[in-house]
Amino acid sequence: MSSQRRSAPNPRLLLRRLLLHLAFSLALLAASLAVGMWGYSHYEHLPWRDAFVNAAMLLGGMGPVKLDLSESGKVFAGLFALYSGLVVIAVTALLLAPGIHHMMKRVHWEDRTDPK
Repeated sequence: MSSQRRSAPNPRLLLRRLLLHLAFSLALLAASLAVGMWGYSHYEHLPWRDAFVNAAMLLGGMGPVKLDLSESGKVFAGLFALYSGLVVIAVTALLLAPGIHHMMKRVHWEDRTDPK
């Protein structure tokens, strides 16, 4: 058995990872919001403020504000709603990952294979 010295969790590294993951999360949300605004303005000919409200409400899980949609607008809204659900899961995972990783290092969680 080899005795390897393990490094203690570094709070500065945790903060750096948290900020990096926050930046990725905000970038993903901004890009998703831009796609949603484009879709609502393209398919429903909404002004940018109304497109913003509809896209933001879908990304936030509340549902669209404008309900009388065209056929192509309904397809876009449905696909964007499904995509928004995945974005919520992805952003949650991105934001929780550094903390969970830090906690696992703190309790010395290891992936061991037990040779028999």
